Amino acid sequence: MTPVWRYGRPALVLLLAGLAVGVPLWLVAVTSAKPQAEAIKPNLDLPRHWQPAANYADALGEGEMLRGFLNSLLVVVPSVVLVLILGAGAAWVFARRKSRLVSAAYALCISGLLLPPAVITIVMELRQLGLAGTRPGMIAVYTGMYLSTSIFFMTGFIRAIPTELEEAARMDGATPSRIFWRIVLPLLRPVIATATIMVMLYAWSDVFYAFFVLGGGDRATLPLNLYQVASAQLYLNNWHLVFAYVVVMSLPMVAVFLVGQRKIVSGITSGAVK
Repeated sequence: MTPVWRYGRPALVLLLAGLAVGVPLWLVAVTSAKPQAEAIKPNLDLPRHWQPAANYADALGEGEMLRGFLNSLLVVVPSVVLVLILGAGAAWVFARRKSRLVSAAYALCISGLLLPPAVITIVMELRQLGLAGTRPGMIAVYTGMYLSTSIFFMTGFIRAIPTELEEAARMDGATPSRIFWRIVLPLLRPVIATATIMVMLYAWSDVFYAFFVLGGGDRATLPLNLYQVASAQLYLNNWHLVFAYVVVMSLPMVAVFLVGQRKIVSGITSGAVK
């Protein structure tokens, strides 16, 4: 391997990755600052007339973003909490119990990593339970979808935790619930941070399942709300407003990622490798 190719290959990979990520981001950013006349055909050119403040104000007002933001919080936050608590409890059992039944249950739980959810079946079950078009129904769907990922990473992490810590707590008279809340759960912080970010990123930007479960209306989340206003021709040919909406909608997840990015790699490697 020649020295040029040895050092040029990583640079080429970084260049291609930068183009694949950077070009769409640049297109969204510059178009969100253009007036309507310049944004009819989105391109990578800088705006001749900058008006980001007016575009973002129109997106917030006409697009009803505040209502969509509240709806997203009411769905995503409970989903994340349930995924973390249920995933941690199940992972603790799977990591400490050894039997064929437990192994079969673990394989069944993590099968969700490979098997995609059946939308028609989900909608039919929610209708039978009276949860179709409701936030609890959407929370149940997100919890079921991402629980497998949480269990997979947390089980691998808990298996690396010395059992002596739990045995010492039992000798001191601690109950299983106290051991879980006071010993196991605090040690899971790196994996919890990883699972939190992953679930929030997926659920926050989801429009497919939200469309079938919530169906729109006053309970529409941010991505579903954007779909509704675009379908109602409010944003017809107004790409500057569409991209301004996308930028504002992405800011909370960017903030979450920046705060917890150090935990992502450590949590994934701890859960998958250990």
